[in-house]
Amino acid sequence: MGPRSNDTEGFEESAEDGSEQSAGTSEEVTDVDDERVAAVRRVGEAGKRLRAVQLGGTAVLLAIALTGGSIAFGALRDHGGTSVAAAPSAMSPALLNSGNIDASITALQAQLRAQPKDYGSWATLGLAYVEQARTKGDPSRYPQADKALKRSLDIKAGNEQAVTGQAALAAARHDFKDALKYADQVLKENPYSQDALSSRIDALVELGRYADASKAADTADTRRPGIPVFTRYAYVHELRGDVKTARRVLEQALSASSTPGDISYVAAQLGLLAWNQGDYKTALTYYGRALAADDNYLPALEGRARAQYASGDKAAGLKGMEQVVARYPLPQPLVELGEMYEDRGKDGDKDKARDQYALVDAWTALARANGVNADLDTALAAADHGDRASALRAARAEWARRHTVHTADALAWALHVNGKDAEALPYAKQATATGYRNATFLYHRGVIERATGHAEDARASLRSALKLNPGFSPLGASEARKALKDLEAAK
Repeated sequence: MGPRSNDTEGFEESAEDGSEQSAGTSEEVTDVDDERVAAVRRVGEAGKRLRAVQLGGTAVLLAIALTGGSIAFGALRDHGGTSVAAAPSAMSPALLNSGNIDASITALQAQLRAQPKDYGSWATLGLAYVEQARTKGDPSRYPQADKALKRSLDIKAGNEQAVTGQAALAAARHDFKDALKYADQVLKENPYSQDALSSRIDALVELGRYADASKAADTADTRRPGIPVFTRYAYVHELRGDVKTARRVLEQALSASSTPGDISYVAAQLGLLAWNQGDYKTALTYYGRALAADDNYLPALEGRARAQYASGDKAAGLKGMEQVVARYPLPQPLVELGEMYEDRGKDGDKDKARDQYALVDAWTALARANGVNADLDTALAAADHGDRASALRAARAEWARRHTVHTADALAWALHVNGKDAEALPYAKQATATGYRNATFLYHRGVIERATGHAEDARASLRSALKLNPGFSPLGASEARKALKDLEAAK
């Protein structure tokens, strides 16, 4: 294979199965490869810190996964207390429905070698890299996406596909102000762009502008009704506490789904909605349906493990989460698995739990190296299982960017663990103010209310948390029951 021309800068060779060459092993390394090398070095530094706490084989697993681009990540929105907020897909339908993003990328790369001035294929390749980064948990794909999208814009300035891709990339990197800017730019030229309508809803939600997001969802539903809009419309209603409407819309979306990608996505959203209401049986049913459509779909694999554990089948839940982490060592499942180990309380499990929490640092190092804002992930994981001062710094930084129920909860809890309960209480109340039914938020509020001397309010919040979802967290649910018992005894 000869040296690549500048016309094809922005992608690298992939095998048919989507696996990559290791960065730095080829003489034909592009600028993107250089960025990936730098990212891997940063992760290597994190790996040294991990080895210092004797992570052994797990650290090796993570290093292999990160450098090989083999992690898969499909968490599409926040859930529970430890979340990785990722914007839903803005991929072109043809690629999304192909069922194999790696094969689609390979085909696009071949097309661009033959037609290097094809701005549409460059834009689609950029979107494909964004999707691959999300579904495979490989943030090092984002610089490649950026280069491909810029290449498209260099060939045809302002083209809709590339600007839509910039919106998706900004959202994936948690730069929601830019995501909104790019979505609005597309909609100014094409008010009926389904991708831009969807991206606009996502950005407004993630900026905490819920009233505007609701209007945007209504507009999108009027202009371009369909599964991408329906799922967002449902989430906007769920955030307002309207679970009935959210469920109805998602059920309609599922009945209209025909491709494996749509079925797995919508069914997993229904599973998550049921999980949030503590209905584990229904959640497991929907997760099973999602996995029947795509047996590698991460939200369904993780959700099933979580629901199994909460419903009392702890062995299956633990095994399932171990399998998720073995393939996808990402913050949310790492924390969840660590808490399962801690909850089990057997000899050596505390060490295993610490291993999972420490590995979160390696993932955030890679994410930051590739332009992803990981402050929310840091705040949520570190507050309970890491450096509390770091958790508070990250939570304050994220709150300065956007005021959502999730960032309010993260800041409230980070303040609490740092002994600043009086300052935490208003944020805890703000996290629960929209009506969003989240047991973790209610638990955090109850603990903070107790710490500030509001015993009656604390009892009400803790009861609500446990009534809503009695197994919302392996450790948090137990702590909520203990706190409630102590409050009842002190009456």
